[in-house]
Amino acid sequence: MSPALRIGATGFALIAVCYGFARFAFGLFLPQIDNELGIGTSLSGVISGGSFAGYCIAIVASAILTERLGARAVAVGAALVAAIGMAGIALAPSPLILAIAVVVAGSSTGLASPPMAAAVAAAVSKGHQDLTNTVINAGVSAGVALSGPIALGRAGQWRLAFGAFAAVALVLAITAATSLPAVSDSGRAAGLPTMTGPVLRLISASFLMGAASTALWSFGGQIVSNQMGWGPGGTGLLWTCIGTGGLAGALAGTLVCRFGLDRVHGAFLGLLGASILLVGLGLGPVPTLVGGAIFGAAYVMLTGVYLIWGTHAFPDRPATGLMVGFLTIAVGQTVGAPLFGFLLAGPGVASAVICFAAVALIAGTFRSRSAVDGAIE
Repeated sequence: MSPALRIGATGFALIAVCYGFARFAFGLFLPQIDNELGIGTSLSGVISGGSFAGYCIAIVASAILTERLGARAVAVGAALVAAIGMAGIALAPSPLILAIAVVVAGSSTGLASPPMAAAVAAAVSKGHQDLTNTVINAGVSAGVALSGPIALGRAGQWRLAFGAFAAVALVLAITAATSLPAVSDSGRAAGLPTMTGPVLRLISASFLMGAASTALWSFGGQIVSNQMGWGPGGTGLLWTCIGTGGLAGALAGTLVCRFGLDRVHGAFLGLLGASILLVGLGLGPVPTLVGGAIFGAAYVMLTGVYLIWGTHAFPDRPATGLMVGFLTIAVGQTVGAPLFGFLLAGPGVASAVICFAAVALIAGTFRSRSAVDGAIE
């Protein structure tokens, strides 16, 4: 098996499990978990805040550890952290233990991505690196797409589901240990990234995209419940559409190679804005589900674009390049969620989705390059 295929398949599965199962599945099982353990709204807020903090700390730590310990060790660690966290969720006897386990499981997402970027840079030929990176990144969508039907099919059996998820994560830890290169960047420059023009524009664009995406990531279920009268089944279907559409994000590397990073960036920010309007304006079941699929495709495509942007801006430190973009997306989501909630409670859903669709378009004003040939500065 070629290095690109071996590393791509391992990374795709690792990202799918860490994001789809360890991070996003909790929200889908939350009604059943709340019925059994009585989490309450206050603790739910603590869990949400803790998950964000855990992700931010983990992705910075992952970039540093990958440069010092190597891609293999950190990727194995990410799978083990996901397994431990999901096992803790499955066995949690109380809301407090559950909250800790959810934060631990969610932090695996921050740990997982940087070592995969480093592994690709070390073992995959230059001409296939962007494609391999974006295929790995599309694992997010596979995990989200699978978590929807699993949650519906295992309604009331959330402990069994998370136990199975933990077992899968353990298998992936073994796979990562045997499939990934033990490469590190310990001999290269470390420390804080240099704030060059491309890096500052990457930070600005990814922050705004992350903020815009909270319209659906944080409030999609509430919007379709209020606008369409959908229950858990409808929300699960919307999430499945988002995840399935996101598989198109695997093509990010191919599209960037053919059309240039900035054209792909601008086009999919436009589609992200359109998808927010389709889901948020209550236009009917078909436009809503189509909007969900477009949102998934646009979001994962754009994270792939920022991955490429970051690794090109830091060619000698790919783990750090990925970290810069992905961390800024998360910060944007943290800022965007309360702002969207404020607009939702005040002017209403129509004003909120129109404003956040506009934010997506504004992100497109930040370009990766100055030359028309598409080269990163």
